[in-house]
Amino acid sequence: MTKHEGKIVHLKSVPAGPDTGSSFEELIRKLENRIDLIEKEFRDIRPASHHGELSSLIGRLEDRIQKVSEEIRAGRVFADGKKSLAFVEILQRLKRLLSLQATKDFLRDLWFGRSGVADESYDVDEFGMDPVFIQKVKPLFDFLYYNYWRVSVDGLIHVPATGRGLIVANHSGTLPYDGSMIAASVINEHPSRKDVRFLVEDFVYHFPFLGTFMYRIGGVRACPENAERLLAKEHLVTVFPEGIKGIGKNYKERYRLQRFGRGGFIKLALRMNAPILPTAVIGAEEIHPLLYKSTLLARPFGIPYIPITPTLPLLGLLGIIPLPSKWTVIFGEPIRFSPKYGPKDAEDQLLVNRLSEMVRCRIQTMVTEALKKRRSIWFG
Repeated sequence: MTKHEGKIVHLKSVPAGPDTGSSFEELIRKLENRIDLIEKEFRDIRPASHHGELSSLIGRLEDRIQKVSEEIRAGRVFADGKKSLAFVEILQRLKRLLSLQATKDFLRDLWFGRSGVADESYDVDEFGMDPVFIQKVKPLFDFLYYNYWRVSVDGLIHVPATGRGLIVANHSGTLPYDGSMIAASVINEHPSRKDVRFLVEDFVYHFPFLGTFMYRIGGVRACPENAERLLAKEHLVTVFPEGIKGIGKNYKERYRLQRFGRGGFIKLALRMNAPILPTAVIGAEEIHPLLYKSTLLARPFGIPYIPITPTLPLLGLLGIIPLPSKWTVIFGEPIRFSPKYGPKDAEDQLLVNRLSEMVRCRIQTMVTEALKKRRSIWFG
């Protein structure tokens, strides 16, 4: 209900009708009819003199719909004390993903290609991305996205429907899962964009299999030349200016953005006339709480550090399983430097540093504001 010219206006309730035995298409039709009637009720209300009350009502409705949809996705909706169909489906999906056959197929496809034949040729793009392999591993990432980390997305309206763009985000998590979840948030939620690529630090390619895996799911080795080629092809490109400092910070320093290097992403945006989408990732800091890192032990392996977490190396291989925190990805309003600044300004290091710090502060503010709204690490 809402106020209308000093009176309380009740939105008419619509009989739900018998749902037993209805098909999913029938349920969608009934929901659409209800939305049509509610829309008509809204149009009958003149909001001019009661803008504040109407905005409050819309906000409450959005919060309720968001909460219910997240509960359904997470399988927490139970009927009569029994497990819901969604929850059972999640368990079955997890069982399939962890089965011995699925693991063998995954390693065979990763090492040999699509059919397990060593000398078979298959199509990949110039950076090594394999669309068929992505379809095979997508159920794993969808499980992490929808069921394990239950990712919520805000500000998707700021992601351009077409054209190039730089997604600039805070970096965390000890292992770089955040790039894949940002890409999944756009691919799964945006109505048109499916071409998100992310830059990966060099050290990842020192791990057995991991470098090949990153190439095949769309990751690109981080360097300005690769980023320019991706932007020239009108891709969305995700960059993490904090670099190693971001994912390697101790737990007590969580959600404090580190220095943004020498501003390479600003030079890239200026040279390629690409808008910057400041992006905040909440939840990734808690998946591997970093207590200590050993750089000395890491040198023989060519990696920046070996992480010590509450589960690693104490639990062995089980220790690499991330904790199931609740994630939120927030896309901020795009920052455009053109026409005030152009490609020539990329050579002005003082200007680059100033713009880099401005973007860092913008993302830090988004992170801080999101943390104020978060009630729980595990439930958001």
